[in-house]
Amino acid sequence: MTACPNRAAPPLTPPAVLSARPYRPRGTAREHHPAPPRRPRHPRAACTGGPGREPLSGLSTRFAHRLVEVLTGARPSGQLLRHTTLDCYGQLSALVRAGTLRRGYGGERPRLGPVHDRSPSPGAVEACVRVDLGARHHMVAFRLEPRGPSGQWQCTAVEAR
Repeated sequence: MTACPNRAAPPLTPPAVLSARPYRPRGTAREHHPAPPRRPRHPRAACTGGPGREPLSGLSTRFAHRLVEVLTGARPSGQLLRHTTLDCYGQLSALVRAGTLRRGYGGERPRLGPVHDRSPSPGAVEACVRVDLGARHHMVAFRLEPRGPSGQWQCTAVEAR
């Protein structure tokens, strides 16, 4: 049998296995540093804001993107059913049927400007966003309020022009 000139010869002895733990002689005390407490990962934890940040701006930005996708026809309106009240879902369905933000024949993708949100009361957030569809500009405004026993944020009103 001849050896292939392109292949390297296998090592004759296996390499020494190194331990991942540092060497400690038996009987020596280990230093114990407790891990810092972890903050719980809760979906709404990212939306509470902090010092210097407007509260719930992440929530209103995410909802604005989904709302514009529904209004332009890129997302079915039923996906927002559990995130809206029944009255608001009726308003949303009317806006979709009227084609307020319908895409043109060129298939332009909507471009969203910054979402401006304010909290007129502790239990409500009102937001608006500018949507550019080709040469046309639209405004979408909505209101979010915590509803139900779980306090889930739901859209209670929506307007688009």
